[in-house]
Amino acid sequence: MKLGLQLGYWGAQPPAGVGELVAAAEEAGFDAIFSAEAWGSDAFTPLAWWGKGTSRIRLGTSIVQMSGRAPTSIAMHALTLDHLTGGRVVLGMGVSGPQVVEGWYGQPFAKPLARTREVVDIIRQVLAREAPVTNAGPHYPLPYDGPGSVGLGKPLKPITHPLRPDIPIWLGAEGPKNVAQTAEIADGWIPIFYTPKSAAMYQPWLDEGFARPDARRTRADFEIAATCHLQIVDSAEVKQLVIDAIKPSVSLYMGGMGAQEANFHNQVFVRMGYEDLAAEVQRLYLSGQKDQATALIPDELVDDMHIIGTPGEVKERVAQWEETGVTTLMLSCRSPEEVRQVAELLA
Repeated sequence: MKLGLQLGYWGAQPPAGVGELVAAAEEAGFDAIFSAEAWGSDAFTPLAWWGKGTSRIRLGTSIVQMSGRAPTSIAMHALTLDHLTGGRVVLGMGVSGPQVVEGWYGQPFAKPLARTREVVDIIRQVLAREAPVTNAGPHYPLPYDGPGSVGLGKPLKPITHPLRPDIPIWLGAEGPKNVAQTAEIADGWIPIFYTPKSAAMYQPWLDEGFARPDARRTRADFEIAATCHLQIVDSAEVKQLVIDAIKPSVSLYMGGMGAQEANFHNQVFVRMGYEDLAAEVQRLYLSGQKDQATALIPDELVDDMHIIGTPGEVKERVAQWEETGVTTLMLSCRSPEEVRQVAELLA
């Protein structure tokens, strides 16, 4: 199992010290760094900026929101960055949710699985550069000939020849149908809230995708990149402090991400067996009672979602994640010293 450094997306201001974190990850033998986007910073620019000082480590997006760009634009970003980095890009993408897609990007959210399939196919056409890119699907028709068209659209091939005709595409997916489609059409999967206890739930969904006639990968060469916070502590008291510090983030995703009618993250917790808890945390969070919602998050849930413990406990827990099929563990680290400490422990 490889290690990745999860940079995430920015808060109100750009984070400090990221360049040092990235340099430490490269030096310590991490396999990749990953950046994200929500409705603030984008995922590609930080990789270009902080990745310029690297020579070995892979640069991944975790994740690019598909509705924020045309599929050909996503392909152009990946193609360009792949050239600049000598073939080190991993293109992680996801559909986001209706509040962001329709409220921020002004695009329809309907049919996310069908849209994903079209996006992936178009990007692969661009990167293969075997013929002018076309798409007959209803979501991203190429050439466009719908309302407002002047009828002059022409199928094109990219001017720039891609460095690699097959940049790895990993998809963020949460529900059964989406996970199965990911196993069918993608090179890897970026789950959210994946844990050793919940891993068995996903296996039939993945197997369904691998069994489809045109499946791109098998379980043997399919990547699973799971995210968690890993922290080495020297006492139970410090571990409790770390768990308490993470709980607000858990309650945000469980209760505050999305609307009551459509919160895909909330549904992941329901599938994990926390149906009553997820409903109550969502009710409190959406009514403005964030502290009360956070107080309901149980220690054991946070402990399952993340890896916090003494060096021996951390090594044992990491082995448990690897046994479930995780090929890359995306870690959020706070300092270069922590990056080096983790790499040394798990070398």
